[in-house]
Amino acid sequence: MSEPPPSDPKRFYTGWLLDPGDREALLRRFPPRYPEVVAHHVTLKFGDRAAVPPINTTGEVIGQADDGLGVEALVVRIAGSTDRPDGSTYHITWSLAPGREARESNAVIASLGWTGLPQPVPIRLLARPFGD
Repeated sequence: MSEPPPSDPKRFYTGWLLDPGDREALLRRFPPRYPEVVAHHVTLKFGDRAAVPPINTTGEVIGQADDGLGVEALVVRIAGSTDRPDGSTYHITWSLAPGREARESNAVIASLGWTGLPQPVPIRLLARPFGD
């Protein structure tokens, strides 16, 4: 009897889930523009089952990005920085149009930038691994 194949490591993330109460408040404050509402997590690292979960449990939503074609994201600052260790930007994929994927948020932020909010919005984050 053989072992089942390992799950796809790229579907495994380490980072932060949004606190459920804060998620609901953010959804009211920033109504999703596209029909698929994601609003789930902030990624620290993906594809590494050995990654250590982060220690921070708070962050701030400080900006928004939208390509106008179906990818909307909220930019997040954690421990004073928006810079993820892999060189991308901490964010929450907020909403998507049909055919678009959450991973596209990184490219939208990198190529188009983001618009800052007048005031940061504090959020609680649940540090943990998640995925398959």
